[in-house]
Amino acid sequence: MTAKHSLLSTALLVACASTPPAAVPPVTTAPETAPAATAAATAPPPPGPVASPAAPLTLEERAAKLHREAIVVDTHDDITSAILEDGYDLGTAGGHATDLAKMRAGGIGAEFFSIYVDKSFYEHPSSRSGGAARRALDMIDVTYQQLERHADALTFARTVDEIRAAKQAGKIAILMGIEGGHAIENSLSALRDFYRLGVRYMTLTHTNNNDWADASGFFVSPRPAHHGLTAFGEEVVREMQRIGMLVDVSHVSDETFDAVMRVARAPVIASHSSARALCNVPRNLTDDQLRALAKNGGVAMVNFFPGFLDPRYQAAQQAFREKHKVEIDALTARHAKISELQAAMARMGAGDLPKTPLSVLIDHIEHVAKVAGVDHVGLGSDFDGVPALPEGLSGMDDLPKITLELCKRGFPDEDVKKILGENFLRVMSAAEAFAQSTKTTLSGDGSVRQIER
Repeated sequence: MTAKHSLLSTALLVACASTPPAAVPPVTTAPETAPAATAAATAPPPPGPVASPAAPLTLEERAAKLHREAIVVDTHDDITSAILEDGYDLGTAGGHATDLAKMRAGGIGAEFFSIYVDKSFYEHPSSRSGGAARRALDMIDVTYQQLERHADALTFARTVDEIRAAKQAGKIAILMGIEGGHAIENSLSALRDFYRLGVRYMTLTHTNNNDWADASGFFVSPRPAHHGLTAFGEEVVREMQRIGMLVDVSHVSDETFDAVMRVARAPVIASHSSARALCNVPRNLTDDQLRALAKNGGVAMVNFFPGFLDPRYQAAQQAFREKHKVEIDALTARHAKISELQAAMARMGAGDLPKTPLSVLIDHIEHVAKVAGVDHVGLGSDFDGVPALPEGLSGMDDLPKITLELCKRGFPDEDVKKILGENFLRVMSAAEAFAQSTKTTLSGDGSVRQIER
């Protein structure tokens, strides 16, 4: 879309013929004066001043304008963990990638708060800490807490229309996505209840296999338990799409990805995954998977974590995790707070790992756009859920830098807006439309299938 130029308009003066004296009948006006009067009345007016065309926008001005106009959507933010575990409030500035000031400065239009359920709540539920579903409910409640505390800036959204309305109202739309399908505790009824509470996508697995789907792991994949999806896992996918909840294939194994593509009848998403061709870790999507996602009509939201972007950082980070495995596992086992974990990692030397330039993140966005098509790529930051970010991208306030870099690489205005959010909004609209097309009720027509025992 080219920049529009506005032209100034000025009033044009028209010369009129003089009125003849009243005592002289108009028909007796001297013949020789009529042509002059007629000419004066019909002659084109003198040209008025013409405004000079507006100066073309600089690249920086164009990027800033695009970012203001776009609905910027980020599909994965783990700030909910700090809110729940540390009592963090979004009105507090500093210390995190996400706060209200940074959200405003970054021009975010819609943010998905991650309802992250660590595998420990699935593997070792307790009477005190509860299980996976209880953890998800606690996460959802603190999301509502922040919405109520900051109603002047934030608004809850369940649909694409509500996201667009929030943009028009000058507010930030907050949505929720469950990370880890074990959160439903193998209950399709629980799945539907989470949808009622506003959850609009679910990542089928986290780093662990669950009872019906295999995971990709982190840097190393766990041993397959099901070789994809079980029959119940397929039912989970079908039920999610029937009710309008987006199926998220980030974190799933390659076999699970293939199984989802066989079952899916509506577009699916990868909420925070990068390109495996550029950084060879199982958490990323292969080129074949990117093409399959495009064929499905879905979208890959690129993750900002250097461990999934940069082979240099990935190798160093994997070595770091192996060196400090005992300490990290101990912190995880006792549900260490985010602040504790970050402080411990800093003492171990996490800050000494190689730095990843912002250009590497843009390389991944560009790669997905080339392989899958520009209609199938977006942003899934993983803010406040990863130990590092690319240089120059320390928080949500730096999001406009991505827009500028996309402009520098020659992406047209329309494509930049697609990447920033319109691609995801299209997919979410398709999920809503598919659910409506089934003409079913949420629970009355819901599946009652259970895991075969």
